[in-house]
Amino acid sequence: MKKRLRTGIIGSGFAASFHFEAIQKIHEVDVDPIGVYSPTREHREAFARARGIKAFDSAEGLIEACDIVHVCVPVSMHEHIALAALERGIYPIVEKPITGFCGDGSESFRGDIYPKRKVLDAVHESLGRIIEAESRSQAHILYAENWVYAPAIQKEREIIEKSGAQILWMRGEEAHSGSHSSTYGYWKHSGGGVMLGKGCHPLTAALYLKRKEGIARGKGPIHPQSVTGRIHSLTSLPDFSDKGHIRKNYHDIDDFSIMHIEFQDGTLADIFASDIILGGIHNWLEVAANNHRTICNINPTNILQTYNPLEEYFRDIYVVEKTGTKQGWSNPSPEEDFLNGFPQEMEAFYRSAAYDEPLESDSSLAADAISTIFSAYLSAEQDGAKVDIRNY
Repeated sequence: MKKRLRTGIIGSGFAASFHFEAIQKIHEVDVDPIGVYSPTREHREAFARARGIKAFDSAEGLIEACDIVHVCVPVSMHEHIALAALERGIYPIVEKPITGFCGDGSESFRGDIYPKRKVLDAVHESLGRIIEAESRSQAHILYAENWVYAPAIQKEREIIEKSGAQILWMRGEEAHSGSHSSTYGYWKHSGGGVMLGKGCHPLTAALYLKRKEGIARGKGPIHPQSVTGRIHSLTSLPDFSDKGHIRKNYHDIDDFSIMHIEFQDGTLADIFASDIILGGIHNWLEVAANNHRTICNINPTNILQTYNPLEEYFRDIYVVEKTGTKQGWSNPSPEEDFLNGFPQEMEAFYRSAAYDEPLESDSSLAADAISTIFSAYLSAEQDGAKVDIRNY
């Protein structure tokens, strides 16, 4: 008999919507979505009304009524909600990134000029509080990094494990033409810039595969050891010529970044992230191993290609996120959620909470990713000097 779990969603925006859609596809657990909380009354009531669930008046009230809670709020609230859930023995599904640094509380705070050593120290303190709370809780964190569960990444994991491969170098990217979130351009809300918000995805997938390689080869998980980083704000350049296709006017964050990671065994990964790429989402990870080479195309894929001579023909047809036009050749994604790993991660999270099954994406992997990213921010402040990474 399937176990029944009560679930709630904190947040009522884009992430909350696709989380709700993903839990409708869970098969091995009987999921009872009971409600939603969002600070804005109109937003939570509209979200609840559209889905036939209850709008709660407080986050705490919703958490106490649930077995699992989806944390779909800005990064500045991730730690607070996760701790509130863990203290009550409730499983938090925490959206990526698991935490960040959201300023010193001053109105004049600017993340681009704030000392990055202080930022890194604050991030480690936040990670420490989260991991300590988890160690004392009957529940554990379910880290919503969908790249880990994407079919392409999981197939590469199988190849690595079964072939005894050694990964020598990985390179990956997440990029598009700019976030649709109104708060994203402010470090105090987002907890960092594009290196955090987008770089966390290919980075975490790379860290995951390297861990799996080490375990498969009997060496134990292989962690990142050091990083060099560079960040830029290209759309803020005085000579940037705006044609209206790329978002600009970010307040104090980077819109282009590079991380060069060296692992404990001396192998490498290079991770790119940016908000300057046209043509839709550009998500991929390439693996160069000693016995094979794999290119994981998360988005776009060529599973379906179509040519549309007139924009109006596809007016009511979803093609792919962030594409600027539906005219001409495109790569519509027939099962975008599946190819991105969203239903797979939710199935895994609910099975872990219901039946205590092991996780592929846990707090340790999340913490290693965040530690790497903010070490890279420190490196960027030092013009690319190598910075050692604290592992979790």
